[in-house]
Formats: sequence, C-alpha cells, structure tokens
Amino acid sequence: MPRRTRYRPPTRFSVMPPVIKNLLVLNGLVFIAQFLASNTLADGSLLAHILNYLALYPPGGPEQAALLISEQIGDAPGFWPWQMVTYSFLHGGFGHLFINMLILWMFGVAIENQWGSRRFAVFYFICVVGAAVVHLLFVSGGQTVPTSMGPTMAAVPTVGASGGVYGVLLAFGMMYPNRTIYLIFPPIPIRAKWFILGIGAIQLYSAVTETQGGVANFAHLGGMVVGFLLIQYWRGKLPVEPERAMRW
Repeated sequence: MPRRTRYRPPTRFSVMPPVIKNLLVLNGLVFIAQFLASNTLADGSLLAHILNYLALYPPGGPEQAALLISEQIGDAPGFWPWQMVTYSFLHGGFGHLFINMLILWMFGVAIENQWGSRRFAVFYFICVVGAAVVHLLFVSGGQTVPTSMGPTMAAVPTVGASGGVYGVLLAFGMMYPNRTIYLIFPPIPIRAKWFILGIGAIQLYSAVTETQGGVANFAHLGGMVVGFLLIQYWRGKLPVEPERAMRW
C-alpha cells in the first residue's frame, strides 16, 4: 500500500496560481454568456433561462422577479441550493466584474501561494456560501420595483463574487497586517490591517443604514465573518480545533 504524504503548499511563487486563474477564466466566460443572452439572443432563450436560475433568489419570495438577464419582471426562478455557489460567477456589469476580479488577483495571489491551491479554494467557496447565507438571513424576500404598470413587489436576484473576494481581503489583512497598500483615489499609503478594518466598518454602516441601494452589504460582511471564523478554526483558536493547526 503506497505511503500517504501530507499535502504541502507549493514552494515557488506564481503570479497566476491555478485557482485564481481558473476563477478569472470562469467568471469571464460566464460574463460573456450573460452578454450574449442579453444582447444577441432572442428573449426567452435557453441560455437566458439557465442564467436566470443561477442567480441567488430569496426562498419564499414573491412569485414575480426582476429577472437578471432580460431585466424584465417575470416568473421568479425561486431559490435553489446550487444558487449558493453559482451566484458568485454572475455579475451586474463589466465594472462589477472587473473590480471583483482585480481585487481577487491583487490580494489572492499571495494567499494562494502561501496556503496552497487546495486550501485557498476551500476558503474561497466557503466564504461565497457563507456570504449567501448571511445575505438571505438579513435581506427581505421582495422589493418594490418600478414597472410600466406601476410599482410591483418582486424578488431581486443577488449576483457577484464579492462574498468570496471580501473573505480574501480579510485573509490578506490577517496574514499581512503591516503590509502597505496604496489607495488609488487619493494615492495614500495605508497598512493592510487598517484598510480592511475600514472596509468592514463601511460595509457594516451601509448595511445597517441601507445607504448603498443595490449593494449586498450583508453578503460582503458575511464573507468577511465566515472567512475570519474559518481562519481562526484552522489556526486552532476556536473551541473546536483541527487535527493540525495552520501556521504562518
């Protein structure tokens, strides 16, 4: 019987490690599919139907929904378990996709190289699912949507990789708290720990006061909280400890 060896992270640094590379490619391909379904295919196409069922819809929501692809009010796809993951591959526009993928690459490369691809993938998708759970717990099932027939109560889908991305940001701040980050507007140097704390505070304030309409602030917070708890578990800092604690 072959001897089992313990998994070890790669020792060579890569600017495009496999998990991040695959996430960038998959998110890009799904966005192309969204573009095709929205702009070149006939309304009600099979592709549009499939993509609408991949967005995250609240369970028990209204029978009508603001459909992701057609941007029209139609029969709500309803909640399905796979949406807890698939929503993270859909985006509301190119800017939404670009920012999420840029942040994932900028902050995720160092983490995947440090942890290894397998642990990084587990972390990312647990943050994605955790963000979806928190979002569904705190966000109502329906919203008032303006239509040609007047305001209508409809389910609004949630999309975007932000839950996983915010988990990655949290992990970066915990692993490299004193690393300097340069803000773009304005270009001010700031340590990673203060940057992440500031982002978390902004998301919490926005979620409580509802000052950012159309932004899933609770999903962002959920990704950070779940990421923090998972890292603390891996480090052996929780009452339930792993078989082998993670060190860095």
